[in-house]
Amino acid sequence: MSLARITHIGGPTTLIEVDGWRLLTDPTFDPPGRRYSFGWGSSSVKLVGPALGVDELPEIDAVLLTHDQHADNLDDLGRALLPRVGAVVTTVTGAARLGGGAVGLAPWAVHTLNRPGRPPLSITATPCRHGPPLSRSITGDVIGFAVEWPGQEHGALWVSGDSVLYDGMRQVGGRFDVGTVLLHLGAVRFGVTGPLRYSMTGRDGVELCSLLRPQTVIPVHYEGWSHFSQGRSGVAGAFAAGGLEARWLELGVTGLVSV
Repeated sequence: MSLARITHIGGPTTLIEVDGWRLLTDPTFDPPGRRYSFGWGSSSVKLVGPALGVDELPEIDAVLLTHDQHADNLDDLGRALLPRVGAVVTTVTGAARLGGGAVGLAPWAVHTLNRPGRPPLSITATPCRHGPPLSRSITGDVIGFAVEWPGQEHGALWVSGDSVLYDGMRQVGGRFDVGTVLLHLGAVRFGVTGPLRYSMTGRDGVELCSLLRPQTVIPVHYEGWSHFSQGRSGVAGAFAAGGLEARWLELGVTGLVSV
C-alpha cells in the first residue's frame, strides 16, 4: 500500500510527503492579527496562525502555489520562503511576477519534477475561477494541481485551488481519476460585494465530489480568516446532508492517506 503523509499547517497550507518528495501548498506563515487588502475595497483579517513555523519545515522540493496575489494563499513569510525551495509551480502571470525561475502553467499544462532515486512527479494545472462570472480580471488567475506518479493505487492527488464551482472544475473528473482531493472551501465573501462568493461552499463540494468520486476528501482553507462565511461546522453539516465523508486533518497533526 502506498501512503502519503499530509500535514495541514493552516488555511490552504499543507505539507505533502510521498515517496521521498516533500511538497508545500500555498505557503502562509504570518502570525494572526493583521488585516490584509485584497483589492477593490476588500480586505480580511488573519485570525489563526500556522501550526508549524517556517523554521520547523523540512527541506521542500517544490511549492505548489495556486496563486500569488492574495495573502491568504501567499503571505510575507511564505513569500520569503520561496527562494529556498527546490521549485515553485504557479500560474503563468504569477510566475512572471515572482521571477526567480518560477514555473508558470496555464490550465491543463504539465510540468514534471525529476530527482535521482525518486519517481517522477507529473503536475498538471487545473482550471479555477476565483469568483462569479466575469470576475477573473479583478480576482486574477488561479490554478489547481493534479499530481501523479508511478505506483499510485487510487488516482491523482488533486489540490483544487480557490474556486467557485463551475464547468472548469467539473472537467477535472473527465480528465483524471482523482484519488485524494485537498478541497478548498469556505464560501469566501466580502462586505463590499455583498452576497457574491469567491470559493466553494460545502454543498458545492458535495456536488463536485459526486462527479469525481475520490477515495479521500480533505477539506482545507475554510477557516482562520474573517472573509470565510462557512467554517468547519457549516461544511460538515453540508457534507453530512449530502452523504459525503471527509477526512478532517487537525492543524499540525500529520495524517496517513492511502494513495
